Amino acid sequence: MVVLGIDIGGTQIKAGMVDEAGAILASRTIDTPPDLDELLTSLHSAIRWLTEATEEPAGAGVGCKGIINPDSTLVETLPGTLHYLEGLRLSDVVGLPPDVPVMADNDARVALAGEMVWGAAQGRENVVMLTLGMGVGGAVVANGRLLRGSAGVAGHLGHMTVDPHGSVCACGNRGCLETVFSARAIEGEAWSAVHRGCRSTLTRLFRERPQLATCRTIFQAANEGDELSKSIVAKAIHGLAAAIAGLLHIFDPEVVILGGHVVDAGADLLDPLREEVWARSRGLLGREVPLVEQRVADKSGIVGAAGLVIAKQQ
Repeated sequence: MVVLGIDIGGTQIKAGMVDEAGAILASRTIDTPPDLDELLTSLHSAIRWLTEATEEPAGAGVGCKGIINPDSTLVETLPGTLHYLEGLRLSDVVGLPPDVPVMADNDARVALAGEMVWGAAQGRENVVMLTLGMGVGGAVVANGRLLRGSAGVAGHLGHMTVDPHGSVCACGNRGCLETVFSARAIEGEAWSAVHRGCRSTLTRLFRERPQLATCRTIFQAANEGDELSKSIVAKAIHGLAAAIAGLLHIFDPEVVILGGHVVDAGADLLDPLREEVWARSRGLLGREVPLVEQRVADKSGIVGAAGLVIAKQQ
């Protein structure tokens, strides 16, 4: 059996056939089109190619940003370049035969679905996941079920307030976790410091083009002892640790899973994060909740999307 997994992103759309072991048998990537007609043409062409290269899928899973109704696959809210999908059912957009089931959900929940089938959430009843990238996504499994809430908005953990007087977030709130710990937030801190001419490895390397100082280079500079980078990283981790400690007290999970490209920092992120989360949570919990990296190695979103279908069948 193979399942079609599709990840609809603001810059790229990725689709692939996934087997029951979570392996991608074939995949295609297309640039996200500027309008619906072009999207339908490109996506349907990619799906035809994938079907010819493998076999007819037993089902399809779709991950997409925004607020997605998992029961109907309706895109309720999707700001940005893909706004033209609002009000449409992703099952119709995919264009598979009516007898092929199509499931869809928010991209962070999709990532957790993949972890439930093949990764760190396998066999777990209570799990919190944070996806740490340009923004911060989140998803929760409570008592064995993906938490969606009354309006499908549950799990937007990146928009919980960690600093009531903090920076304005894209969502309109102030001081969201996303404004404190995300690639954009960390890079913004670095850009500001370089722009001011602060003494730092970052300023020496990126004075003329501060926008090129990426999250990865900032973590690397911190690891090599650059004081400015160390202070930026420490501040960001401080905010993330506080948020995770709060989530532990709310959800009492068996494990916290961290995904997204910021986690590529490895021990430079995870070691101090674990230490501070434990210091903030042990008084009430009395146990150390594991903080682990996402185990589904595929970061395209294809495998996670396929996990929506596989999880339903288990």
